[in-house]
This record gives sequence, C-alpha cells and structure tokens, in this order.
Amino acid sequence: MGSFKIISIFVLVVLLAPSFHPRCGASASAEEAAALLKWKASFLSQNNSYLTSWNLQSGDAKNSSILPCTWAGISCIDGSVNRLNLSDWSIKGSLYDFPFSSLPNLEDLDLSFNQIFGRIPKQIGNMSKLVSLDFGANELSGKIPPEICNLRNMNHLGFPSNQLSGPIPPVIGNLSSLQFLYLYQNNLIGAIPKSLGNLTKLIELDLTGNQFSGPLPELLCQSGILQNITVGENMLTGPIPKSLQNCSSLVRARFNGNHFQGNLSEMFGIYPVLDFIDLSNNKFYGKLSSNWGKCKMLKALIVAKNNIMGGIPPEIGNLTQLHKLDLSLNYLSGEIPRGVGKLASMIKLDLHGNQLTGGIPQELGMLMEFLDLSTNSLNGTLPELLGDLKHLFHMNLSNNVLSQKIPLQIGKLTQLSELDLSQNLFTGEIPSEFQNLQSLGTLDLSQNNLSGLIPKVLAELPGLLHINLSFNNLDGPIPSGRAFVNLTLEEVKGNKGLCGTITGLRACESSQLIKKHVKDKRKEFVLITALPLLGSFILLGAFFGVLKLHDRRKQNSREEDTEVNKGGLFAICAYDGKALYKEIVSSTEEFSETFCIGKGGCGSVYKAQLPAGEVVAVKRLHNAPNVAKDKSFLNEIRALTEIKHRNIVKLFGFCSNAQHSILVYEYLERGSLAKILSIEEEAKELDWQERLNIIKGVAHALSYMHHDCSPPIIHRDISSNNILLDPECEAHVSDFGTAKFLRRDSSNWSSLAGTYGYVAPEFAYTMKVNEKCDVYSFGVLTMEVIKGKHPGDLIANLMSSKLEEIELKVLLDKRLLFPNRQIEESLLSILKLARECLHVDPQCRPTMLIISRYLASY
Repeated sequence: MGSFKIISIFVLVVLLAPSFHPRCGASASAEEAAALLKWKASFLSQNNSYLTSWNLQSGDAKNSSILPCTWAGISCIDGSVNRLNLSDWSIKGSLYDFPFSSLPNLEDLDLSFNQIFGRIPKQIGNMSKLVSLDFGANELSGKIPPEICNLRNMNHLGFPSNQLSGPIPPVIGNLSSLQFLYLYQNNLIGAIPKSLGNLTKLIELDLTGNQFSGPLPELLCQSGILQNITVGENMLTGPIPKSLQNCSSLVRARFNGNHFQGNLSEMFGIYPVLDFIDLSNNKFYGKLSSNWGKCKMLKALIVAKNNIMGGIPPEIGNLTQLHKLDLSLNYLSGEIPRGVGKLASMIKLDLHGNQLTGGIPQELGMLMEFLDLSTNSLNGTLPELLGDLKHLFHMNLSNNVLSQKIPLQIGKLTQLSELDLSQNLFTGEIPSEFQNLQSLGTLDLSQNNLSGLIPKVLAELPGLLHINLSFNNLDGPIPSGRAFVNLTLEEVKGNKGLCGTITGLRACESSQLIKKHVKDKRKEFVLITALPLLGSFILLGAFFGVLKLHDRRKQNSREEDTEVNKGGLFAICAYDGKALYKEIVSSTEEFSETFCIGKGGCGSVYKAQLPAGEVVAVKRLHNAPNVAKDKSFLNEIRALTEIKHRNIVKLFGFCSNAQHSILVYEYLERGSLAKILSIEEEAKELDWQERLNIIKGVAHALSYMHHDCSPPIIHRDISSNNILLDPECEAHVSDFGTAKFLRRDSSNWSSLAGTYGYVAPEFAYTMKVNEKCDVYSFGVLTMEVIKGKHPGDLIANLMSSKLEEIELKVLLDKRLLFPNRQIEESLLSILKLARECLHVDPQCRPTMLIISRYLASY
C-alpha cells in the first residue's frame, strides 16, 4: 500500500509538471507553435505565401523543439520566440486569437502594414517583456486598453494610422522606459491627460491628425532630451508649455493646424539643433523674436496664418542654412530685411498677405525656386537682378504698388511656370523677351497701366495655359496663336484699344490694320537701310578678328599637339594638371585597392586626400588610354567642367596619359543612395521628407541637364548607385558624363547604356538613347527611394493596375513609420508621376522639366 502511494504521487508529479515547472525545450516550443497556428487559422485569407512555412509537416521528435524558430518572421532565444515581425504580410484578421499569454518571452512585435481589424485585447498587458510594439497602418478600432501600462519595458510604442478612438489612457505615463510614441492619424479625442510629462526618456512624440483638445502637458520636455514633437492637425489650445519653450534638444517641431495662442515673442527660446519648425494656422500673436536668428541649424521656419505683427527680425538673415521661410497671412509691417533676401540657401520665400512696405531687396538668393510677396504694400521697381534666379518656377508679386516698366531681365527666368504681376502700377509695353519663358503655364498682368501692342511672340508660348491681360491700356489686335485660342472677354476686358474676334470684343477695323501695316513697313525700311551698313562694319571687324584668332589657335594647337606627342598629361582643371595628377597617383599609392571606394562597368572610384588637405573622388576609366588626342572629347570635358548645379556632383577635370585616364570629382562622404538604403540603420535615418527631397533633387538635376545645358546632356545611367548624398541628405547626381565620354566603339559601350533594372524597355530593340531613357530610370529610382529597395516586379504591377487599386503600404519602405496624412498625399502624387515616367511608350513620358516643376511644390 505504501509503495502504491509513492507510485501515485510520482505519476501525479509527472502529470502536473507542466503546470508548475518552467517551460523549456520541446514543450515550450510546441506550445508556442500551437498557439501561433491557432491564430493563423483565424485569418480570413489562408492563401498567404508569407505564411507557408508556418506548419507542422516538417516536424518530428528531433526538431519539434525548434519548430516555430524556423518559421518566417520569427526569431528565438533559447528555443522561445522573442521576435515576431510580420510587417506587410497582407494578413487579414483580428487580434482576438493572438497568443498574448503563450509568448512570455516576446520582446519585439511588429504587425504593421496589414489588414488587422477589431479591438486591441486587454491581454496585451500579459506580454511583460515587450520592448517594441508596432500595430501601425492597420484597421484597428476602439480604445487603447489601459492594460498597456503593464508593459514596463516598452521602448517603442506605435499605433499610427488606424481607427482608434477615445482618449489616451492616463496610465500610459507609467511606461517609464518609453522613448518613441506614435499615435498619429487616428480618431483619438479628449485632452492629452498630464501623465505624458512623466515619460522622462521620451525622444519622439507624434500625435498628428487626431481630435485632441486642451493644452499640451506642462512637463513634456522636463528631462531635456525630447527631439521630435509633432502634434499638428488637432484642436489643441493654450500656449506652448514652458518645458518646450526651453527644450534645447528639439530638432523637429510641428504645432500647425491647432488653436494655440499666446505671445509668440515670449514663447520660444534658442534651439541650437532645431532643423524644422511649423507654427502655421494657429492664433499666435505678438512679434517675431530675434532669437530665431540664433537657431543656427534651422532650415525651415513656418509661421503662416497667425496674428503676428511688427517687422521681420533682421537676425533671420543670419540663418545661413535656411531653405524655407513662410511668414504669410499675418500682419507683418516694415521692410523686408536685405539679409533675409540674400540668404544663399533659400529655396522658398513666402511673405504674401502681410502689410510689408518698401522695395523688393535688390539681391535674392540664387537658389530661389518659389517667391511670393503678393498682397502687401511693396513699392518701387522690380530689381533687374531677379533675372538671375535661374531656378525660379513660381513668382507672385501681385496686389502691391510696384511701378515703372517690367524689366526685360524677367525673360531670363526660363524655369518660370507661374508669373503674377497683377494689381500693380506697371507701365510701358509687355517685354517681347517674355518669348523666352518657354515653361510658363500662367501669366497674369491684369490691373496695371501697361500700354502698346500685345507682342506676337506671346501667342506662341508652348506651355501657356492661362493668360490675363484685363484692365490695362493695351491696344491693337489680339495676336493669333495657341496661347490665345481659349481667351475670353474676361481676360482682356478693360483695354479700350484692343480688338479681335473674341465674343463681346469689338472687331478690328481695316484702318487699324493699315496703320499697323504702315508702322511695320517703317520698321522694315529702317532695317533695310541700316542693316547693310551695320553688316559691313561687322564683316570688316570679323575679318581682322578671324585672322587674329586663326593665328592664336594655330599657336595653341601647336602647343597642345606638342604636349600630347610627348606622351604627357592633358588636364582641364581648376588646378595645375600635372601637379594634381602626381598628387593623386601618390596619395592613392598608384591606385591601390586600399583606397578604392567603388567599382562600376566603366571604371573604379578612389578616395584621394591631397597634400593641402582637400579630399577628392577619382574615377579611373577602363580601356580609355590617351583619349586626350580626341579634340571633340576634350571640348565635351570643357563643357562638363562648367556645369554648376546644387544637385550635380562637380567635375573638377580630366587627366590622361599613356598609363591612366582619370576623372576628378568632388567627394561626398555619405556615399551612394544604394549603400544607405541597404543598411537598415542608415535607411531608417532617411525619413519621408528627406526621401521626397532626394527625389526632387534628382529631378532638378536631370531637368537642368536636359533643358538648360547646350547641347543637352543625357545621363544614361541613373540608378541609386549614381546618386550621392551630402551630410544634409541633399542628392547629387554623379557619373553624369561618363556615358558620353566613351565612344561607341568602346568595348564596354553597352554596359554604359544603363544599369540592369533601370534601363528603359525600348533599349532592348534600339540603341537610340534620348532624354526619355533618363525619365524612365528616374521613375524606377523614385519607386526605389519610396520602397527602400529596387521595386522589381512592383513596376509591372504598378503599370498593369489602376493606381487606386494598389495599396500604398505595399509600395512603402516598411522600415519607416507610416507617413502622416500630408506626406501620404505627397507620396501618392509622386507615385502617380513615377507611373507616368515608366510608360512603355517614350513619347508618353513627361519631360524632366515638367517633372521638376511639378515636384517643386512638395
């Protein structure tokens, strides 16, 4: 009987062992596997290729202990699941059967970019070891369960882009380890309860696009380490809390689209690392503080649509890195400080809708792309130096008191898409130089005092879609041409002297046409008389000039031929060619592999540090010795060294002799876009806005090469390997001339026509390469920047489906958080543009000029 009791107790212990012994080995793995399979069985769609490895068919007694650890998306520690990453797996189901209690060692859970619906179960609080949780971009609804407070080890918490409702649970302030909190794009309501101020380790907070009300927590940055705060597009009120006013760690801040109020001059301090701040569309009042001029790293200052008064602080002119200044729709007065206009990095200046006086600064930043000074009280004349803004695509100076003639130099703005000079006091004739504005889409010269005839050349502008010349003193017939085909009476009324065939406008009398004919004949007579005399002088001068130039060229040619025949170096550089060549060979130890930083089909790239300390990138070409004897090649090099564009790597020059042929470029330390996207940590640092800027930069570079260079330059090899980034993540196109450098009889000509995966389809059946090949490659690159890797088969899917049928999340880099609403709309528009670039018919692809203008607004 005693032995029976012992046996019974032993059996009982064995049977009950799983309930009071730690799970380990086969039993732990088997339970986790079974729990995960139960959750999988609840999915509405079982035809999911991502989950094919989740089965028991390969299990046996020997490997059952590691079964779930071999499944896709799962990693383990000591045989227990610690990481579950199913992001972008097209899962359609709920969390009701998720094994919250069966995965006790789970530290990282990522279910973002799926179709998970329903509520978040309170059992989520059982996962006490969870460090990172991401449910972003799903269809979750209901409230955030307060049991979330049990996740005391939580570092990263993401519920963005769902349909969550209700307030933030106050207990969220108990997550003392939390560094990243993302709740944007939901339906969350109520006050933000004050416990968020207890998150002393918080680095990033994004609550954009909800319905939060009330003030921000007073102690939000009490620890002084908060870097990014984004609370735009809510209904928040009150002043900015003092903890944020003194938060010197801030890098990016978005407070736009709320009801914040208070005296702005007392509300913000000095932020040494602040890069971007948006305070637009609120109820701030007071003046702009001079402290903004001490935020030396600031690239964007946006305070539009508030109640700001006073002048623009001249100290803003100290912000040498400022790209965007938007102070529009306020009550600013006084003059535009000269220093603000001259900021060298300024791309967008928007001061419209204020009460500014004085003249337009004589000098404006040469990189300016967008200028809006409309609806102010600016006076005086238009500066002639406006014509130097080669990148300007939008200029609105309407509704001011600008006077005198429109300067002819405006005709030099060949990138201009929109020009609005309406409601001013301009006099004189419409400059015929406007014929050079071949990109113009809108021209508004209405409500001025312009006189004379409408220039004929205006009617032939190819891009002009809308023109308004009403309420001036123009006379004569309206020219015929494409720009005036759809002209209505509204757009020409108020000009007593105009006539034409437009309904409601008086017809031209024959006497007017005769007068015009006589006037033209007079001009013709003057030309017939004067031109022969002028021509004689010109020919005489040219004859002597040609003789002198011929002698000089003969001398130069003899010197060049002598140099080449000696087997020496021919260089086109800002440096002494021979000395530079010797320094490069010496510093790279005769092009040793130690200094090689990249290889391609046409050459290898080396990093060379010159004795003076300057670092350059040197491309040593394959199969191209002594090309310096080719005069046309040398002329092409000379042209390329003159290229100056912020988004093109500078080519310093070319050196060649019997041993080596090398190209010398500026060196960009961050390296290629391809390398950065391939490294997870570096790719994560490229946020959505920076990626949009990269796409814009490449577009501007290609537009410049195709449309502003003479002759046009076709890149032929646009790929992520040939896009280099500087420390500010600005894109620079490299190798822009290599395909043109080597001749068609070169052994590697075909490889220079492009990189596999970026080459336009027409290249398969023709060797003709034109600018539309670059446009196709740009489309592929655009998708790659957004996806984070080469799009591959997604290109075919994008072209064969309607854009609205494709889920955006499939096309996004899942390493980044789902974008907010504004960025999401931008990405959709740009993907639509990329789709046009990938059209199989080259003629149906847009030009890079159109693309560049379109992207400039993003």
